[in-house]
Amino acid sequence: MKPLYTNEEYNLAKSEDYLNCECYHCSSSFKVMKKQITHELKSNKNYIQYCSPKCFYEARSIKILVECSSCSKSIERTKGIIKKSKTKRFFCNCSCAAIYNNAHKTHGIRRSKLEIWLEIQLGNLYPDLEIVYNRKDIINSELDIYIPSLNIAFELNGIFHYEPIYGVNQLNKIQNNDNFKFKACFDAKIDLCVIDTSSQKYFKPSSSKKYLDIIIKIINTRLR
Repeated sequence: MKPLYTNEEYNLAKSEDYLNCECYHCSSSFKVMKKQITHELKSNKNYIQYCSPKCFYEARSIKILVECSSCSKSIERTKGIIKKSKTKRFFCNCSCAAIYNNAHKTHGIRRSKLEIWLEIQLGNLYPDLEIVYNRKDIINSELDIYIPSLNIAFELNGIFHYEPIYGVNQLNKIQNNDNFKFKACFDAKIDLCVIDTSSQKYFKPSSSKKYLDIIIKIINTRLR
């Protein structure tokens, strides 16, 4: 709220007296009890900003231009959404959100038993070949397996990449990120090989060997 009272009027007023304030939305004058104003001043929060519920909802529905945190495109968001946001990051679509979150993820990287098993096998088979795993700095998104000297990368796509196990929205986010990886690898001149592992319901070395064989065949072709 904007005060329309002087410091002298505030000091002379009793706790139950009303003082004039200005509505942030319509700029009309309305009265607020001194003890409420005092509470706001002490808490340093603006609870009483509007003269009526109508002004409150109208003000919060006003759209403001903000920048997409991923692609920097200008997008509209209401004042209410901006105020509620804890991160103050906004995205123009699910793809941009997925790209940003993958690029800035600093913890919680989960690796499947298959990925760990493949890393062990490949390390034993190619001890002199640099192979990196779960790197995010190459294309600004995580690559499961990347071999710099051969310019190839491998993605192990399980059932979550093809079916809405956790809902359609989550599936769309995953597939948007998959599309981003394809384009980013293409731009970086990296051959991205996607291996569909959705048929493996539970990890077993016996059922994982076929995925290892695919990777070995591609690597050996490049090494010739």
